[in-house]
Amino acid sequence: MTEDLQPLDPEDLGEGRRERRWRLAVGLEEEKLGAEDRRLSEALSALYGDDGEEKGSGRRKAGLGGSAPRVARWLGDIRNYFPTPVVQVIQRDAFERKGLRSMLLEPEFLATVEADVNLVADLVSMRGVMPEKTKAVAREVIGKVVEQLMERLERRVADAIRGAVDRSRKTRRPRHADIDWDRTIRANLRHYQTEYRSIVPETLIGFQRRQKRLVDLDEVTLCVDQSGSMASSVVYASIFAAVMASLPVVRTKLVCFDTAILDLTEMLSDPVEVLFGVQLGGGTDINHAVAYCAERIERPTKSHFILITDLYEGGNSKELLARLSRMIGLGINVIVLLALTDTGRPGYDPNMAAQVAALGAPVFACTPDKFPDMMACALRREDMGLWAAKADIKLVNPAEV
Repeated sequence: MTEDLQPLDPEDLGEGRRERRWRLAVGLEEEKLGAEDRRLSEALSALYGDDGEEKGSGRRKAGLGGSAPRVARWLGDIRNYFPTPVVQVIQRDAFERKGLRSMLLEPEFLATVEADVNLVADLVSMRGVMPEKTKAVAREVIGKVVEQLMERLERRVADAIRGAVDRSRKTRRPRHADIDWDRTIRANLRHYQTEYRSIVPETLIGFQRRQKRLVDLDEVTLCVDQSGSMASSVVYASIFAAVMASLPVVRTKLVCFDTAILDLTEMLSDPVEVLFGVQLGGGTDINHAVAYCAERIERPTKSHFILITDLYEGGNSKELLARLSRMIGLGINVIVLLALTDTGRPGYDPNMAAQVAALGAPVFACTPDKFPDMMACALRREDMGLWAAKADIKLVNPAEV
């Protein structure tokens, strides 16, 4: 894309370009615009303009129409003029304003969409009505997003959760991943090479890895609400569960629920398959799901129960609170995440959240980027309130009951 095709660049302050942006913003007649600007105007008008013909103006507005090829061309146009984050916003607006969800059933259209977590959630929720040929394309799209998320999050999760490293014992023959670089650099300052402006680390200092037997491993259960409002949280939780399951230092389980319970633990080696196993939508019976997970916890003092839900309970609320209280009393580390999304701004039942917080469980929302550090804090059983304060995360106040 050439420089003059960047209409929304905030640094673009030239007088001619400023005038050009104003022409696009106020919607001048398209015949007064250049060819490329006309194409851009049509792409935006297709979504944000009035459909059909404006009265008295003689000017026709563009429309997204009902065929996959036309919509595919429109998607190509907006990708040509806007960066990926803006494209994703425009796509979401199109789904809501123009009813494009039905177009996701067309493989030609699906192959052109800019994929993100929200799109994956849409595809997962619609897979039951997809033709087989569309499912194949949907699986490819989901696989691409999963791969991107794994690449972005896997290293951070592994580094944060690798609890097999005993940081109380030092060794001079550490593995590369266990080197304490701060101590190593200080111990080798006398070997600084002025010519090369670098230190020759003759002595390595690191953490000694503690060998753990399988029965000694901490257990982490992610219990995830798969009702429609929690769609993005389900996608992220599934990715994190798959990453954690690949680490030999913890034992990870993934249970999704609405009014039914879906134990996906055995599928964690394939996160795409996990997502295709999720049943987004339906009601919510949190109590039933918590009971299922509680029955499968064998060593409470070595177990961490992460409940991801908006706490809008369709089941027995009093029983749910009593069950969570018993779990906490047994020594299970119970944490409630109201959302696991990029925005970290959940909609949730404030009364139920406050009652759960009053039991002693931390209740808050978390973004994916902060989840690894949160999980590491949980595994060390450190004060989650202190961690949240440092991370600028607000816990639900029990006093709100």
